[in-house]
Amino acid sequence: MAEQRVPRALIVLVCTAAAVITLGGMQAVQSIVGPVVLALTLVIAVSPLREWLYRRNAPGWMLVAIPLLVLLVVLLSMVAILSFAAAQLAILAPTYANQFNEVIANLQRWAAELGYGSAQISKALSSVDFGKLIELAQSVLSGLLGVFSSLFLIVVMLLAMSLDAPIYSRILAAARADRPALATAFTTFTHKTRRYLIVSTIFGAICSALDIVALYALNVPLPLLWGVFALITNYVPNIGFFLGLIPPALLGLLEGGPKTMILVIIAYIAINVVIQSFIQPKFLGDAVGLSTTMTFLSLILWTWVLGPLGALLAIPLSLLARALLVDSDPNGKWAAALVSGRLPSPEKSPETAP
Repeated sequence: MAEQRVPRALIVLVCTAAAVITLGGMQAVQSIVGPVVLALTLVIAVSPLREWLYRRNAPGWMLVAIPLLVLLVVLLSMVAILSFAAAQLAILAPTYANQFNEVIANLQRWAAELGYGSAQISKALSSVDFGKLIELAQSVLSGLLGVFSSLFLIVVMLLAMSLDAPIYSRILAAARADRPALATAFTTFTHKTRRYLIVSTIFGAICSALDIVALYALNVPLPLLWGVFALITNYVPNIGFFLGLIPPALLGLLEGGPKTMILVIIAYIAINVVIQSFIQPKFLGDAVGLSTTMTFLSLILWTWVLGPLGALLAIPLSLLARALLVDSDPNGKWAAALVSGRLPSPEKSPETAP
């Protein structure tokens, strides 16, 4: 009797429905899932430090305490800088109301001189409220601070994962004999995530420092804030550069006029595009393993599921999903090819194998 196989279309539909239910559940508990994934990503990021200490026969408590201390210093520093910057922006905002109104008046006169429906353009420009723009900027900062609002949960998870990291590493190594594909998938996930985070952080810090120098030279207010903001948005794929550029360009327009805004844009393009588009990929290599389309879709998906934290962790989350659903399946090479945008490497036949 011939074996009846389930239609592939039905399998795809069932898997899609399961994915929708899973993502909807993650969205419902995003206040828990987000900090847990952030803690996992941070523990993976500092694992080279833990391995370095282990190779030098450091005591067990140092394997936990030193990486945890590094992570806490980074987290608390970012929270302090963002909190200070949000307060400074609230103090600085009222002083730019007159400059903003002057810019709107100049745009209205320019539109009238060109004759492009001056009445309609003037009405549209007059409806722009500087107070609403400031509220929007403050809401963005509040969203970033909201990422760290569950700081206690993040710290607890960091401590727990740091304590369990050594034993999980040994469990994963022992599982290679029974589940080689799964063990390889998780090993690849941690390697790619770590490489992506370390390289992105190093080059993001370089871009951030150069941005701060350029903003200081152009007398743009709050250069430290926008430098840190550029570092954070560096982790947002595809659109992070534009998110980091808009606030300092707008303040440059209000502070020094169109010339300053243009110089800010030129400086950001010269610094960020050159470093992130030409230099960083040479060091990053194939660490991400996601095509451009999948990267952009992952940004949309994880932002919808986890909010601002999902945008920051879009790449690690997608790498984790790939490890669980694609790389762990020995027959998933063509699915991996669709995700990465690269043809799978040809398998050697027994006759051609050395």
